[in-house]
Amino acid sequence: MKIKELIEEREILSIIGSDELQVSGISYDSRKVQPGHLFVALQGEKADGHSFIESAVKKGAIAVIHDRELWESGRFSPFASLIRVRDSRKALAFAASAYYRMPSHSMTVIGITGTNGKTTTTYILKSILEAWGKKVGLIGTIQYIIGDLLCPATHTTPESLEFQALLHDMLAAGCSHVVAEVSSHALSQKRIDNTLFRSGVFTNLTRDHLDFHGTMDDYFLAKKRFFTDLLDKNGMSVINHDDPWGRRLAESVLTDQYTYGLESGADLMASEMNNSFDGLRFILTFRGRAYETVSPLVGLPNVYNILSAAGAAASVGVPWEVILEGIRKSPLVRGRFEKVDVGQKFLAIVDYAHTEDALERLIYTARSLTRGNIITVFGCGGDRDRGKRPRMGAIATRLSDFVIITSDNPRSEKPEDIIKDIEAGAARKNYLIEADRKEAIKRAVLMAEENDVVLIAGKGHETWQEVGEERFPFSDREVIEKSIRHLINNS
Repeated sequence: MKIKELIEEREILSIIGSDELQVSGISYDSRKVQPGHLFVALQGEKADGHSFIESAVKKGAIAVIHDRELWESGRFSPFASLIRVRDSRKALAFAASAYYRMPSHSMTVIGITGTNGKTTTTYILKSILEAWGKKVGLIGTIQYIIGDLLCPATHTTPESLEFQALLHDMLAAGCSHVVAEVSSHALSQKRIDNTLFRSGVFTNLTRDHLDFHGTMDDYFLAKKRFFTDLLDKNGMSVINHDDPWGRRLAESVLTDQYTYGLESGADLMASEMNNSFDGLRFILTFRGRAYETVSPLVGLPNVYNILSAAGAAASVGVPWEVILEGIRKSPLVRGRFEKVDVGQKFLAIVDYAHTEDALERLIYTARSLTRGNIITVFGCGGDRDRGKRPRMGAIATRLSDFVIITSDNPRSEKPEDIIKDIEAGAARKNYLIEADRKEAIKRAVLMAEENDVVLIAGKGHETWQEVGEERFPFSDREVIEKSIRHLINNS
């Protein structure tokens, strides 16, 4: 493909060299450049790709896209064409889509964005579409699913080059539909630009990622961009009507929309809810028609997730009898209110809750299902929004019977410093501190009595722990299973 076919003409500020050259691939990481590649220089959070242009050219890049002045451009221009654009990230998204022949135009792609509920919603929606007889690809936090191939996820929403490559591979594998989690980072960094989305879901907006966005308004604007700038003008917005940010979004989108919620006035509503550890039963009402709904998923948050997935499915033409079948067959999602049962007399739950809203919903859900005590083990991630730490400390100690404050993924911070921030918000003295996460889980298991619930919150499906710049193997599920087995074998 020629260079000029990979660049949006109106975005070009200047060209030094030829845009008629044939490229053999695209890279934005200089370490992955091969002879004949187009190299796109991106400003990252930790490094600036413009600093690696020389390395990319030496490795054989025949063209470079950049959005900054190159004062020493003469060093590179004899060996590579230099194309200056308004925005390198936008240029990469366009180039990636063009290079992979715009795969989203040949499939029905549905995006799910919001703070909480994205992962579970994608799996419910995938189940519904499969009940409709469709082959479905999935891009999300836990894994990427390409036909029958399962790949561990590197990011919730990968960089645009990888995102378009995944869509291309899914199309080649026979997928007619794709469900994708869309993160606020991806929206801010234009990773999904030049993708045709037929439908989009807004789950909710609660405090998270403020280390990146700065304010809740900026966080909202990143999410809003999906619906105002990226969703197909003939597409459908599916919006949580109970969420105040959702109501604000609903007022500003120009596409058709379905709203959902428990409060009156929504297009999709749930009532007569019956919640147990065996699953959910409720009446789903859609514009005056009522459907008895059964799901193996547990808890009020999953009522919202089911409503959102049902709305997205309806928006792309899935019949309601198929929607209900897909909901009934939807799988339990790893690390999302995941029950760990190896024969103990108390309940053990592993959950990804790592925001104040998610933690609050998790504890409320557990409280509605048990007569015993709730013992919560949680921490907060390092190098992330510090403001939510005392808030989560307050929620955990106020709503739980006992709390063990521990490490999550401390990254470059000292676990003790993170724990102090959490402890500052404690509402009661019903907690202890154990910085070693494995020991914290063991202590919770030893403390639990019959009918109690042990909640291990924060890491969910993750199989590692980030300490410094390294990732060490660590699974909450494996640790609590081993701890319970040890307790049973020694009792």
